[in-house]
Amino acid sequence: MQIHDITSKATTRNKKRVGRGGKRGTTSGKGQKGQKARAGHKIRPGYRDQLIRTPKKRGYKNKPKSTRVTTITLAHLSKISEPVITPEVLVAHKYIKSVKESVKIVATGSLTVAKEIQNIPASTTAKEMIKKAGGKIS
Repeated sequence: MQIHDITSKATTRNKKRVGRGGKRGTTSGKGQKGQKARAGHKIRPGYRDQLIRTPKKRGYKNKPKSTRVTTITLAHLSKISEPVITPEVLVAHKYIKSVKESVKIVATGSLTVAKEIQNIPASTTAKEMIKKAGGKIS
């Protein structure tokens, strides 16, 4: 290999140079003024501003402050045939997905059959209606 073989071959191809005079006139295809007509112009992408404005999550403190409570009405309880109602019974009848899910009984509808409710919170009016039907809450 000779030294003139190394220097004669171009390793990179030059980009097209715009705005250096020539056939196109004074502005040479760059329009008039503005940021894009200047040398070394750099415009940041449009989505960058939206990324800056979005709130960032910092650590594990951004959990929801309140948990969602699944409400079960007295009408739902009257459809269940079992006398003792627990969270496990509600899972078996597909009113809730798991035993860990938070549930509350609400006084919507009516309860005609006496039911015993265990480990499920209820509103005050629901408690009164359950006691009137002959059931109890523990």
